[in-house]
Amino acid sequence: MSKLTKEQILQSAKENHVEFVRLQFTDLFGIMKNVAITVSQLEKALDNECMFDGSSINGFVRIDESDMYLHPDYDSWAIVPWRKHEEIQTGRLICSVYMSDNKTPFEGDPRNVFQKVIDEAKEMGYGFNVGPECEFFLFKLDEEGKPTTEVADKAGYFDLNPIDHGENCRRDICLALEEMGYIIEASHHEVAEGQHEIDFQFGEGLMTADRVMTFKHVVKTYATKHGLHATFMPKPIYGINGSGMHTNMSLYELATGKNVFDDPDGDLGLSKEAYAFIAGIMEHVKGIAAFSNPTVNSYKRLVPGYEAPSYLVWSTSNRSCLVRIPASRGKGTRVELRCPDPTCNPYLEMALCLAAGLDGIKRGLVPQPAYDENVFVLSDEELKEKGIDCLPGTLEEAIAEAEKDPFVRETLGDHVFENYIAGKKAEWDDYRTKISQWEIDQYLINY
Repeated sequence: MSKLTKEQILQSAKENHVEFVRLQFTDLFGIMKNVAITVSQLEKALDNECMFDGSSINGFVRIDESDMYLHPDYDSWAIVPWRKHEEIQTGRLICSVYMSDNKTPFEGDPRNVFQKVIDEAKEMGYGFNVGPECEFFLFKLDEEGKPTTEVADKAGYFDLNPIDHGENCRRDICLALEEMGYIIEASHHEVAEGQHEIDFQFGEGLMTADRVMTFKHVVKTYATKHGLHATFMPKPIYGINGSGMHTNMSLYELATGKNVFDDPDGDLGLSKEAYAFIAGIMEHVKGIAAFSNPTVNSYKRLVPGYEAPSYLVWSTSNRSCLVRIPASRGKGTRVELRCPDPTCNPYLEMALCLAAGLDGIKRGLVPQPAYDENVFVLSDEELKEKGIDCLPGTLEEAIAEAEKDPFVRETLGDHVFENYIAGKKAEWDDYRTKISQWEIDQYLINY
């Protein structure tokens, strides 16, 4: 049930002098799309009567079945802060995609995929809260306005202005996000030069996935306004930390609001459901990797030594582990998956994480004991002795793991799974056959 009504949105548009409205949705590979309408068409849009051509969107439908409808989420209504022109403003609505009958949710819409898993959780009596931590880099532009890989500052973790040259840009991003209804919890310079993080308050799963997409759009927009380029590329520079999207998750009882993972009398203050959720994540995470870490570049971040976990162990405090349980208990009890990066489609990533956790609960899975030592210092022999597995090492390996785990296809549906995997195989083949500068430097003269 929406908190906002059709009448309230129309009134807001009138009071704020909105002349244009962006109807936004996300394609299969996590790229935001939009259809712009004039405010005269807003009522029509709110009645789910706006149509678009789905055949032109990656992974959607064939040309002979292209007519699709956009169903706006009323609660996503917001005024776009950076589009104000004199007194004229722009609004936006995030939409789910429906088939040509305007009644059937489109199975290839990532938002619909996530909603289906959320509905499954509801049937079990659970709500799903998520808190993502999105990191990004700010790079300088060249004389032609094209992005470089020259960082905008040389600051480090938690440094201040004047060392942190991204401070003003982050400030404007935070102010814009707050105008759009976000609660900003923290904004700071990250570990690597030119790297930044802005954390917003956790919330219900679908809304949070929506907010991740908006967040990335806002960050890129305001970076441009400051003469910079923002990228969520996981590993843009060799030898320094890459950017992740740690995903903090918890379940709550729909009837009471109680955090399902919290149990003061349980081992480590965790409930049996929390342990089962962890076990479900651990069982399916290799198959999830192609979606949580979806690019060739993703796997250049997932290497030991840069706080990016690649080993399948969990802990309450150990940041070298794949799954961490932060110290907070009570309402703050949560499971943190540390491998995802911000190039992922948040709807698919969160759908798979929730489904994996629910699978663990339904099957009563129990995880391996917590591992509280630094996994990065272990040799291959020691890892083998301790039975510690690792994430896929390349996108190709991740694709193979997704194909091996029936759970992934079952969660996403045939349409999403087949189109997504086909797209990622094409991406890998394109990368595999290209000649890199490293190869030129290494082989051209020597051989």
